[in-house]
Amino acid sequence: MPTRPRARAEGQIAEAAWLYYHEDVNQGEIARRLNVSRATVVNWLAEARAKNLVRVSLRPEAFRERELAQDLAARFGLAAALVVPAGPNGEAAALARVARVCADWLPELMQPGDRLGVSWGETVFLVSEAAERRVLPDLTVVQMVGSRATPLGFAAETCSANLARRFGATCINLHAPLVLSDADLAARLRAEPVIAEQLAAIAACNKTLFAAGSCTLDSHIVRIGVVSPEGLADYVARGAEAVICGRFIDAGGRPIPGEMDARMIGVELHTMPGKDHGILVSSGAAKVAPIRAALRGGFATHLVTCSETAQGLLA
Repeated sequence: MPTRPRARAEGQIAEAAWLYYHEDVNQGEIARRLNVSRATVVNWLAEARAKNLVRVSLRPEAFRERELAQDLAARFGLAAALVVPAGPNGEAAALARVARVCADWLPELMQPGDRLGVSWGETVFLVSEAAERRVLPDLTVVQMVGSRATPLGFAAETCSANLARRFGATCINLHAPLVLSDADLAARLRAEPVIAEQLAAIAACNKTLFAAGSCTLDSHIVRIGVVSPEGLADYVARGAEAVICGRFIDAGGRPIPGEMDARMIGVELHTMPGKDHGILVSSGAAKVAPIRAALRGGFATHLVTCSETAQGLLA
């Protein structure tokens, strides 16, 4: 049968991966046991990684103990921080590293019965995609902001559903738009029993996962039309330094009210500080000021970032 050689090859790939990663057998010995060349073993191990048969993770403690992480925690009164090396390949590659180590850290930060509120955007989406599949008992993942059609693929419901699926958790999505055209319509929608129940679930979250957005024309909320360039300019003129869950804060972490707030459906900023865990994940030169604002506002107890961003925060 034509499938037998392929099935046999896949079995050998799995066997090689098991021997190498679980039993610490070196590549030469694996080649001898399986009666193949060492080069074949190298190729099999690469294929096992490519097919997600294995996942190699670094323990988060290795990053938490870095001097930069300790300095960040001390400077901003954090419970803990993780700092990954930025690397030589630019900010996008550094962000991918940050998202990966945050995803690996999340299971350690969760306890049975937790309700994790999840924000949106590219960074949170990358975390949800990087999370390893494992069951976290009695975990509920809650979408913290309403939905918004976006060509970027980082919709809020995708972020929360991804994490819930990866962790075998219950998912509570918020079945309402992020921003409506009319404040009265938004108020009536918030009063609808099913939406009110979902908003109550957001308020009951004891842990949150979010990113700090920048107040620039290329920021996420401008690109998807949550706020216009003119509206952004007005917020910036009033001191806006960062965006958290679609809402603006100043350099001290204080919310900046605007007419848009009455038209939004989602978590309200005054409810976010004081949680058991506020897990802030962001990196990049443009995110230094937004991260600092979020930390000053008390939104985060835990921070995940890269070394270059950490140095900017400590400068």
